[in-house]
Amino acid sequence: MDPITPQTLAGLLNEVRNRRPLVHHITNSVTINDCANITLAIGGAPVMAEAIEEVNEMAALADALVLNIGTLSRSQVLSMLEAGHAANRRGIPIILDPVGAGATSMRTDSARMLLEDLKIAVLKGNAGEIGILAGADATVRGVDSEKLNGDAVAIAQDFARQAGIVVAVSGQTDIVTDGRRTVFVENGHPMMGRMSGTGCMAASMTGAFAAVTKDHVAATAAALAAFGIAGERAAAHASGPYSFRIALVDGVSALIPDDLGKMAKIRNL
Repeated sequence: MDPITPQTLAGLLNEVRNRRPLVHHITNSVTINDCANITLAIGGAPVMAEAIEEVNEMAALADALVLNIGTLSRSQVLSMLEAGHAANRRGIPIILDPVGAGATSMRTDSARMLLEDLKIAVLKGNAGEIGILAGADATVRGVDSEKLNGDAVAIAQDFARQAGIVVAVSGQTDIVTDGRRTVFVENGHPMMGRMSGTGCMAASMTGAFAAVTKDHVAATAAALAAFGIAGERAAAHASGPYSFRIALVDGVSALIPDDLGKMAKIRNL
């Protein structure tokens, strides 16, 4: 299979901007506004709907579904299952962000249930979350990765092959793999880890890119590279975390395909 190149990613950004995919979110209350705005900034159309009475209909209209368990409840998980089954029937991609999996049994069990009951396209999390769900030796504190013992690349690859999904491990270097192809994304800035919501926003952007291609490795790499480039630019203008947040959203909005073509730092394994 041909390697993924910066030009591949640039073409996907052009597709997102041309098609303006509708991205249905069932996400957490802490970052819901950030997720909506970053989806708009990259060129998608967000809808934030979790009432079980309407998620089936909403998923039937959408081009992608993003599920985020950051502030989960039993009723929200039931809505995620309902929306997820509707998305699977339509064949639209589901992105799962298992926030805090490993920190509590409810989070871990809920993430595992969603993975088992739904056909997930992309699982995006930090090293601890992915390690826990892969059955590796990992720990999570709150919603932060504490430790993953072992080779993160090999763990992600094995998990992706076994589950039949794309696994994205966020970090200083992001790992994106389906078990056959593995791409490293090295864009980003440390400021992105100093405020809440960046991981959730990255999942929203992944939903927008996954909506326009069946190559979900390339879509995920494009989302993470685009977000990272915007973060690099935002850090040059920000004086602190909140000015960085504003500059980050502005930076995503200002991205053009040529930026990805020239600035995406990706490596194919």
